[in-house]
Amino acid sequence: MASPSTQSDTNSFSCRIEEADEAVLARIGYKQELKREFTPFEIFAVCFNAMGIVPTIASVLFDSIPYGGPAAMVWGWVAVFPFILCIALGIAELASANPTSGGLYYWTHALSPPGCRNFMSWMVGYANTIGNCTGMAAAEWSLAIQVMAAVSMATEGAFIATQSQTFAVFIAAILLHGMVCTLGTKVLARLQNVITLIEVLLCILVIIVLPVVTPAKLRNPPSYVFGGFTNISGWPSGFAFCLSFLAPLWTIAGFDSSVHMSEEASNAATVVPWAAVSSIISAFVLGLAVNISLAFCMGPSTAAVVSSPFGQPMAQIFFASLGQRVGLSLWALLIVAQFSVCASFLLVVSRQVFAFARDGALPFSRYVYSTGYRRCRIPGSMGDGIPVMAVWMVVVVAALLGLLSFAGEQAINAVFGMAIVALYIAFSGPIAARVLAARRGLDEAERFRPGPFHMGPWGVPVDLVALTFMVCMIIVFLFPASPGTTAANMNYAVVVLGATFALVVGWYYCPVYGGVHWFRGPVANVDTTPNSLRGKKEVKE
Repeated sequence: MASPSTQSDTNSFSCRIEEADEAVLARIGYKQELKREFTPFEIFAVCFNAMGIVPTIASVLFDSIPYGGPAAMVWGWVAVFPFILCIALGIAELASANPTSGGLYYWTHALSPPGCRNFMSWMVGYANTIGNCTGMAAAEWSLAIQVMAAVSMATEGAFIATQSQTFAVFIAAILLHGMVCTLGTKVLARLQNVITLIEVLLCILVIIVLPVVTPAKLRNPPSYVFGGFTNISGWPSGFAFCLSFLAPLWTIAGFDSSVHMSEEASNAATVVPWAAVSSIISAFVLGLAVNISLAFCMGPSTAAVVSSPFGQPMAQIFFASLGQRVGLSLWALLIVAQFSVCASFLLVVSRQVFAFARDGALPFSRYVYSTGYRRCRIPGSMGDGIPVMAVWMVVVVAALLGLLSFAGEQAINAVFGMAIVALYIAFSGPIAARVLAARRGLDEAERFRPGPFHMGPWGVPVDLVALTFMVCMIIVFLFPASPGTTAANMNYAVVVLGATFALVVGWYYCPVYGGVHWFRGPVANVDTTPNSLRGKKEVKE
């Protein structure tokens, strides 16, 4: 038991950290509104849990097996990891300098030239919001499909879910997640520890237990696992291999979660960047091990796995390797993990939406930010200090995106690629602004004051690698799943994202009412002397 003096010293130290965090936020221009209830490990856990590893890999095995088989599952992860790490390092450096929930669009505004900073901030903020809401819809749709696969496994393939049934589960799941994320901040913070335990346990079961119990006839030799390239997509092998990158990019995509939790983290300038970097390293190691295990246990026929009557390749692997009862039990644990992934991701997305609404950029910002946050209580809420209306705005937008499922399988599957494309556009904005600011020869102390986490002279080269990779991936993921495009198999990401961004630009330049007339980027809500990092403060009239 701690002595009174030790307890007093601990409380004093915590108070000093809290005061320092509030001072950094005030320098940025915002007052402390969200509660800093998340410990350093829980900030890491939010990032790690948003990735999901096993359930997320399960949702995108369709995007690796047809485009190279086991070789794409294994070497695709290895090929893209250095580039993902470069993106995360660029984001981490910016987050350490300015730890705010707005993150990407705030940094873009701070580092862009005065003539275009408002427009660039607007576009990055919307790209981030669109990518996050689309990602939320994709995660919920994955959960719905996994639930339907469980029913199919229980009936040995006799049950085949209709589109309407899957959509009903999708809506029920996202409404339930909305209620979970209106719990008090302290409850949500402690919940991350439980979710992490579930995720790690599931990884251990797949990595260690699955290969042990898989029948010998289904075990593949190492030559097949590491060298068996099977391309059934119709694209040339090299391009097909690039298309398989969607699986690792989708799985290791939650590293920016810590950024949006900045205003609820203790010692944010240090904790947030390290959580981002350490979470992707952990996800890479565990994800690679999971993919290797699955490749060893999937049997020699990739076509049999892809054409499973359960509609999920990993469900077929579990069923064949473990039998119906044990396989279904492990799949049920995977569903619990996926449910937890969605809860963690909604927690993160709501904070980003809250921050963007705080600066007046979203429709109904007044309600999403002010009315929704300040002491708003709804049935099931266990405390104040949570952006309730932001949570429900994300729920509504994601639910509407789920309606794409009625346009066909390709339309809803395109949501996964749309999320990556939109998020990479959002990531590119502040990283490009950082590079261009350095190339313009602007003094570091004037435009970019590094935080505790910084790369020194390696910052710009790492950012250039990240930018090049993101541009390439944006182009690749706008291609259809197979050549010979028809209305049935086209990539709807081009249509939906193109139309959405056209509306965003149109609203900005709309006569009289457009954002060009009133949006001034991040607007301070606390009295503070304009700091040199942001340049001259622009305050909305």
